[in-house]
Amino acid sequence: MENTIFSLLPPVIAILMVVLTRRVLLSLGVGIVAAAFLLAEFNLAETALITWNAAIGNIYADGEWSTWNIFIILFLLLLGIITAFINISGGSRAFGEWAVKRVKTRAGAQIMAALLGILIFIDDYFNALAVGQISRPVTDRQRISRAKLAYIIDSTSAPVCVVSPISSWGAYIIGVLGTILAAHGITEYTAFSAFVQTIPMNFYAWTALLLVFLSAWLKIDFGPMKQHENRAITLGEVMPPDREAPGELKEDLPVSSKGKVGDLVWPIVALIIGTVSAMLWTGAQATEGTVTILTIFENTDVAKSLLYGGLVGVIVAIAMFLRQSVVLKGVETNVFGTGVWEGIKSMLPAVYILFFAWTIVTLIGDLGTGTYLAGLVEQSNMNVGLLPFLLFVIAGIMAFATGTSWGSFGILLPIAGEITAVTDVSLMIPALAAVLAGAVFGDHCSPISDTTILSSTGAGSHHIDHVLTQIPYAALAAIASSAGFLVLGFTNNAWLSLAVSIVAIVLLAVLLKGKKDTSSAEA
Repeated sequence: MENTIFSLLPPVIAILMVVLTRRVLLSLGVGIVAAAFLLAEFNLAETALITWNAAIGNIYADGEWSTWNIFIILFLLLLGIITAFINISGGSRAFGEWAVKRVKTRAGAQIMAALLGILIFIDDYFNALAVGQISRPVTDRQRISRAKLAYIIDSTSAPVCVVSPISSWGAYIIGVLGTILAAHGITEYTAFSAFVQTIPMNFYAWTALLLVFLSAWLKIDFGPMKQHENRAITLGEVMPPDREAPGELKEDLPVSSKGKVGDLVWPIVALIIGTVSAMLWTGAQATEGTVTILTIFENTDVAKSLLYGGLVGVIVAIAMFLRQSVVLKGVETNVFGTGVWEGIKSMLPAVYILFFAWTIVTLIGDLGTGTYLAGLVEQSNMNVGLLPFLLFVIAGIMAFATGTSWGSFGILLPIAGEITAVTDVSLMIPALAAVLAGAVFGDHCSPISDTTILSSTGAGSHHIDHVLTQIPYAALAAIASSAGFLVLGFTNNAWLSLAVSIVAIVLLAVLLKGKKDTSSAEA
């Protein structure tokens, strides 16, 4: 069943069940069993063994602890604790009161969140969770739905990281590009230069970012997002009352009446400084030879750095709590244990979903789903001018089905390099850029993507609400990007093609705005 059309069944089943039932763990569980069943060639005992090995492999595999996954889980739990103590110390309340005096409009709150998403470009995991913690008090006050906040976070994390050379994404991509150029004997530009050249050609990143600001400025809400925003505006319910969201505290904790904005700001600042410092330190430690900022980010241990940053953030959050409880007497000291436990509990739903997503991604990798899709590209006899557009589409499908943009990069970038080296080497950079853009698009739409899960966690949104509301926006940006990749394939002019994509997304946004205004007038 490996590397065949049947390898598409598990992700398709999981995704369809998620959409139809909105029960994430059940849907992912069915997809996991389906994948194991195919790998076991319909042997039930073997199916159970494969499922167990894939699940336990998230924690311990091949005689070693899976430290990346363990550190990410621990970071999530630490983030929950930070959130709890920020609330107990009165930081969230104080920040909300401070921000509501300065951020006067719904558009302003959305733009603030988007700008934070762009500024925190080091890593998409960190971006998604940190921006959510900072923005949530402000967007809640302005009656912006959690689904809209999750969309803003998701659409300013990966799109920024994928065009930033000084990020965990940029370092990884540059490393892959280096092997591709060496394999085909290309010496006229370096891997770093190749990456820089892909930046203006990554049309999806730019159209997705632009659409975030257009939707805030023009007040564009369409598809399922419109229902969530209408509920938030009219009823003040930022998420459906019958939903539970990861990252949301389940119990009303006591809140200090003497809390200040600093009780929120300093733990977050400590989290950021601690994480970035740890990334620089782990990257420098792992670099052999000359240490540069690029080699540091290429070799940094993101998961370990997040854990260290989380520990620093927790220490500062607890210190702020002790100041409120012991010095200022704004809250009782005996709520400490409750704060820790409630913070951990708030993140458990996200941990469960992430654990199941990792398991199905492992099994999908064993089935060769991505390899099968990539093979379709290699076997097709296409007009070379269509290559960037088709690679964009295939990368989108692959990332959507596998739930991983990085996995799609690893599989499709070498294939794109091989195809263009044989057919038309001048299309090498456009083809590579198309893969990068398509993988981010597919990742944005996939309910089994870890970045999608963490964006909903950071925003405090129900995961499937985030997936279903984001897809129409991602599809709109993809349509505008497709126009750019078609022009790029036949003209090889990056700036003309980028202009086409930008004009296309602006026109689509204006058309949607006009349609909304017409509907409002008729009502």
